[in-house]
Amino acid sequence: MARIFNSPGKYIQGPDALAELARYVEPLGTKVLALATPSGIERVGDKVRGGFEASKADVMFEAFNGECCDTEIERLCALAREAGCDVVAGIGGGKMLDTAKAVAYYLDAPVAVCPTAASSDAPCSALSVIYSEDGVFDRYLFLNANPDIVLMDSSVIAAAPARLIVSGMGDALATYFEAKASVDSDSDTCAGEKATSAALALARLCFDTLMADGVKAKLAVEAGCLTPAVEHVIEANTLLSGIGFESCGLAAAHAVHNGMTQLPETHAMLHGEKVAFGTLVQLVLENAPTETIEQVLGFCMEVGLPMTLEALGVEDVARERIMAVAEAACAPTDTMGNMPFSVTPDMVCDAILAADALGHYYHLEC
Repeated sequence: MARIFNSPGKYIQGPDALAELARYVEPLGTKVLALATPSGIERVGDKVRGGFEASKADVMFEAFNGECCDTEIERLCALAREAGCDVVAGIGGGKMLDTAKAVAYYLDAPVAVCPTAASSDAPCSALSVIYSEDGVFDRYLFLNANPDIVLMDSSVIAAAPARLIVSGMGDALATYFEAKASVDSDSDTCAGEKATSAALALARLCFDTLMADGVKAKLAVEAGCLTPAVEHVIEANTLLSGIGFESCGLAAAHAVHNGMTQLPETHAMLHGEKVAFGTLVQLVLENAPTETIEQVLGFCMEVGLPMTLEALGVEDVARERIMAVAEAACAPTDTMGNMPFSVTPDMVCDAILAADALGHYYHLEC
């Protein structure tokens, strides 16, 4: 079997990088459909437009409706065709970026992905997560290529609420553990075929960076500062985690996240917050060493990631409700099968409840 390493065509990170978007997309096309939420357009629209004033390319902004679902993707595709747009740019959070990638995929157009927060590892991947209009996980849409451009404006990201970069740390926290499980089981990666040693090394660097700079980055962002630690965590949350998960694989942590969408009360939680708890569940499933579990629990406590079902908004933890999550997590189309041993819904249900108990115990002990 071949080994495949996926990455974006170009990764750009630095203060005020959005002001340079026009320069980077100009070689790709002449008219850019820039997608962002209404608040995103208000916050960064002028910065982006300013860069297009001296450009040969034009830009047209369109407001995103809030959910990466088939109806929204179809609406935006129709709009782009009518306006003659030949490049798509997504400016915003994970669902916004996944929507932009999906629109570009169906239009067969280049795409620039411009996160306004380092809140997930979605930006670099050739993957969009599609939900129903009600926010329930539907499927993964595997794309033909990674984004042509990933542009990280670190000054915008550092000004975003600290909860967002912390959520990104929760998503990135799973990267190495899921990558290692996928490599150990010799599973196919999200990129297809098998993992490279380079991708696994980047996944490990992602974890090591979080442990070294995660707390410092959170405190800096809370203080309104852009420091080297913040820059390092932005890269870990985005580039290292993005390559690590796509070119090695996902496993239990993200499957549990997807299963959690069965509980409506978790819909208000951010992707990375649920993935962080899914990481604890995976460690319980693996019977990971106590030191590893304590390191992860300690990190979650220090940066403010959920360690219990209660912290995810789940007050009713009746076994039948958690079993519904476990059954969804073990769906044949999800990534639980990348674990290096057979996993049943009963095992996942027990691991969820045990991880919840560990989270409560650790919180009380500390």
